[in-house]
Amino acid sequence: MEQKTFDITLLNAMNRGTLMEQLGIEYTEAKTGYLKATMPVDERTFQPMRILHGGATIALAETLASMGSALMVDREKFDVKGQHVTANHIRSARHGKVTGEAVIMHQGRSSHIWNVDIKDENGQLISACRITIFIVNKKK
Repeated sequence: MEQKTFDITLLNAMNRGTLMEQLGIEYTEAKTGYLKATMPVDERTFQPMRILHGGATIALAETLASMGSALMVDREKFDVKGQHVTANHIRSARHGKVTGEAVIMHQGRSSHIWNVDIKDENGQLISACRITIFIVNKKK
């Protein structure tokens, strides 16, 4: 697999007007088969007990996997669509930021499988996620 790096400023600009902007997700590193982003733990991402909402964590994980796959395919010919998400929430976060790190585990013609670990500012694992992405031909 050819290793490319991607312009973080352009990737973050794509978040404008989306769920990713609402959640405060910001990409920090992107190369072929690897993406990293942060998300604040605050009123945008809390659940009522004032801890990081599992759904926000999953949104970060799926965002990383989907964008990672989008950067690896010819977007003129293919769409990427989330198919399956699993997440094991290991501990909670109450403040600061979490960082998601996505690494491709399988790159097939019609599917990609990503491992996404979400960690707190101390490097402690918050959630371990596995995401399957469909790679589908664009409809003409």
